[in-house]
Amino acid sequence: MPFVKHIHYEEAGKGRHMLFVHGWCMSSAIWGLQRDEVAKHHRFIALDLRGHGKSGLSQEGVGGFSGYAEDIINLVEQLDLHNLIVVGWSLGSQALLKAWPEIKERVSGMVLVGATPRFSAAQHFPFALAPKEAEGMQIKVRRNFNRAIEGFHRNLFVEGEFDDPAAYAKAAELLSEVLPPSSLAALEGLETLMTEEVMEEASQVSCPTLLLHGEEDRVCLPEASVWLKNAIYKSYRITFPRTGHAPFLSHPIQFNQALLDFAGGLGENN
Repeated sequence: MPFVKHIHYEEAGKGRHMLFVHGWCMSSAIWGLQRDEVAKHHRFIALDLRGHGKSGLSQEGVGGFSGYAEDIINLVEQLDLHNLIVVGWSLGSQALLKAWPEIKERVSGMVLVGATPRFSAAQHFPFALAPKEAEGMQIKVRRNFNRAIEGFHRNLFVEGEFDDPAAYAKAAELLSEVLPPSSLAALEGLETLMTEEVMEEASQVSCPTLLLHGEEDRVCLPEASVWLKNAIYKSYRITFPRTGHAPFLSHPIQFNQALLDFAGGLGENN
């Protein structure tokens, strides 16, 4: 069970490094449909952000996006990763963008899934949830944490997203394997999402970037990744029809192929 400081990570396979960063109230376990396929071609690495999965929560708490970014930076530096492809989902994409200035010399490509530079809408960024919706999530977490997480899991998908009942069962199984964080870590993460943004960091990204987004995402709106495409010079965007916030769970074959095609297009030395 490897750790870097208080941060737990999983790995499999050999070759070019591909680092996966999960979203709010998730863990490295959520990448279960990517692990084996990616490991056939690359070194798959997935970490648990502080307070999530098997990672501890430092005395300072979450520490905002800077805290999550510190976890990524420490792991990348301690494992001495170079020529790295980083993959972030939702909050994980924001953590990667925050970490970008410190790891950019080691990164050859970035994949942002269901991403937004700002979770809560503001006058300068309307492509997000209304603040009252995010506040409602806070209230639900405080009132009944387990029920709030169940509701969040349901909100990841849209009606008709799964054509195959077996595919839905597999996604539900993976979600059940995620060790939930403490309510404190969940609330601090939610506060970070509601009050911080990474718009400036996104505009500084200079590596090839793939944006993957569900066309009916209700958590991080599809228009947010359109904004990211315009902000990141070397980026292109793929959308998944009739899909919500977690295309890697509902459409793993297409998602994994998009990842591998992107990695193959980078070459070995970019």
